[in-house]
Amino acid sequence: MDDLYREIIIEHYKNPGFRGELNPNDYSFEDENPVCGDHIRVDLRVNSDGQIVDARFSGEGCAISQASADLLIESVIGKNIEEVKSLSKQDVLDLLGIDLGVVRLKCALLPLKVLKAGVYGMGKEIEELDLE
Repeated sequence: MDDLYREIIIEHYKNPGFRGELNPNDYSFEDENPVCGDHIRVDLRVNSDGQIVDARFSGEGCAISQASADLLIESVIGKNIEEVKSLSKQDVLDLLGIDLGVVRLKCALLPLKVLKAGVYGMGKEIEELDLE
């Protein structure tokens, strides 16, 4: 089963369906993991009901961070902002489908951190945001 998920990760890394930037956007945030150098930006377009109608990510990094970003962005289109605020670390791990060590876990969770920072309108205080 891990092999299937590894293939999915490689596919999303090599051929991301949601890479790009939205201009104009309603929410945008970017951040990086200083330990490994991964960098992610997330842009969201939201309708008057608070539903995400389009989303994109950009940045550079390892296969895990980039695949996690693509899978996460795909999963939030159609959700409302309140649903996005309730996303957890486990939601991202479920999307990836493989066990990760501590170092790779930070890579996988960077897109969630950036997404939540954007919808909460936060700056660097995102370090304190609970991703559990």
